[in-house]
Amino acid sequence: MEIRIAGQQDLTDLARLLWLHAAPDEQGKQSVESFAVDLAAWWTGHEDSHTAFVARVAEADCEAEAVGMAWLALVPRVPRPGTTNRRSADIQSVFVVSEQRGKRIGSALVQAASEHASRLGARRVTVNSSRRAVPIYERLGFASSRQLLEKQAE
Repeated sequence: MEIRIAGQQDLTDLARLLWLHAAPDEQGKQSVESFAVDLAAWWTGHEDSHTAFVARVAEADCEAEAVGMAWLALVPRVPRPGTTNRRSADIQSVFVVSEQRGKRIGSALVQAASEHASRLGARRVTVNSSRRAVPIYERLGFASSRQLLEKQAE
């Protein structure tokens, strides 16, 4: 298994993974090919704030296939005296294809994104998880916080 920061050459694979990660009613709104075009345009406008990680697994003599992804959103924070480059990070859209689940690929993706956020100076890394994945994130060092609150948009 290889996990690395994704580049433009990975956009088609990322679009496929995001499309597979979507709910069936969302998939019906747009083909994966059309979505890849939209993702490429979105990526161009968000390269400074979002980093994608891709997991690839090679089978026998075949080219390594993209089987998972995680996205890291970096959020600039208001400066403080002596600290003008504050950042927070949010891990988003972690997904592993069903045939590869249970092999710690998702954990490795989250770990890579978390470490990258730390290297870039993020003081906090958050994730909005499904209930089923909470134990996985807790095993990776994430914990609930009374200080991090959420309000649903109206």
